[in-house]
Amino acid sequence: MDGQEVMGEAPSADAIEAHARGVIARLPAEFRAHVGDIVFAVEELADNETLANMGIDHPLDLTGLYHGRPLGEKSSLDSGAMPDRILLYRQAILAEWCETGVRLDDLVAHITIHEIGHHFGLSDDDMHALEDAVAD
Repeated sequence: MDGQEVMGEAPSADAIEAHARGVIARLPAEFRAHVGDIVFAVEELADNETLANMGIDHPLDLTGLYHGRPLGEKSSLDSGAMPDRILLYRQAILAEWCETGVRLDDLVAHITIHEIGHHFGLSDDDMHALEDAVAD
């Protein structure tokens, strides 16, 4: 996936996941060391329960979601808890790609870094700096 797709078949969930995993592989080592246990997946759309819990009316308005507790809030009492998860929502990503004209690989990188940023408890400025660090 080169980010320049204009016509043809929409990128698959596997293609989006492969790009997102490439972004993760380019993270600085100090970040990469703490994301290996995160379950990562691409789904078509967020489910109705997730949307309702977040107060979002339309499934195309949610491109990604971090489920878990930020690293700074974790404790030894968390053993046995469900693993942290990052979900990317393919249909919402494709809709945003079409609406904005942003390169698809840049959009997937932005969303992936944003969700990873929640795992680390990063500010928006820190997320932008991290995004710059993994840019191709």
